[in-house]
Amino acid sequence: MEETYNFLIEAEEVGARIDKYLTDSNDDWSRNQIQDWIKLGLVLVNGKPVKANYKLRLDDEIIVTEKPVEEIDLQAEDLGIEIYYEDKDVAIVYKPKGMVVHPAPGHPNGTLVNGLMYAIKDLSGINGEIRPGIVHRIDKDTSGLLMIAKNDIAHRGLVEQLVDKSVTRKYTALVHGIIPHEFGTIDAPIGRNVRDRQEMAIVDNGKQAVTHFNVIETFDKYTLVECVLETGRTHQIRVHMKHIGFPLVGDPKYGPKKTMDIGGQALHAGVLGFEHPVTGEYIERTAPLPEYFEEILTKLRK
Repeated sequence: MEETYNFLIEAEEVGARIDKYLTDSNDDWSRNQIQDWIKLGLVLVNGKPVKANYKLRLDDEIIVTEKPVEEIDLQAEDLGIEIYYEDKDVAIVYKPKGMVVHPAPGHPNGTLVNGLMYAIKDLSGINGEIRPGIVHRIDKDTSGLLMIAKNDIAHRGLVEQLVDKSVTRKYTALVHGIIPHEFGTIDAPIGRNVRDRQEMAIVDNGKQAVTHFNVIETFDKYTLVECVLETGRTHQIRVHMKHIGFPLVGDPKYGPKKTMDIGGQALHAGVLGFEHPVTGEYIERTAPLPEYFEEILTKLRK
């Protein structure tokens, strides 16, 4: 059953973003959840829908229609999901290369979510979406670690850390070309490619994106790098490394036409760290490079 909530804005609340204000007003609501409700027209200010960045004004009357959490009709599957850390609030799991994170048209089964539903019984069901417990994602052909929320409080805390850029996310990537310096920072905004909506690109009106990198090892025609994400835009490392002239090996979307045929980009999310949203303890886990990646490096060293 839907419930409605009413708010009247007073002087000390003037100027706040409506999505943040509502998130702070109810411990059971996440910011992503509020933003989804705003898009669906379930949040009205003075009887009219607004955008998530609407700034509150004195005496604004807000009505929120809480969307009930829907039952998620998904099949739990034993996919052998590796769990690197788990407690009653959060988990860190490993997604292998080639696995989609959550179900979508064309991928109803065999996803990380299907595997999580088998391996972890108490996931958060934020807004009834088909991605229980998922806080962030990595591309299908990127391997590595993901943090999982097991309740709404944990979900909100982890999302806030992503927004605050305090989550440690380190990736290992193999790129074309020899990078001539030991480290660097790429600060270039990312948005949809106007010529191809399926791709991301560096665009003036894109969202801020910052990637730090350092060289681990160089080969005859390739460089192994560690990339540290400050932000988490779609395809960020792939777009940024292409932008500076060193596209990822095997990347079918952003790489050169002549590249290694390895079934997708050579990219691995190997290190993930964050502050526990309930206890405050810092948790960090490291996943070794997958076998296919090690085999490539072995051949290059020879």
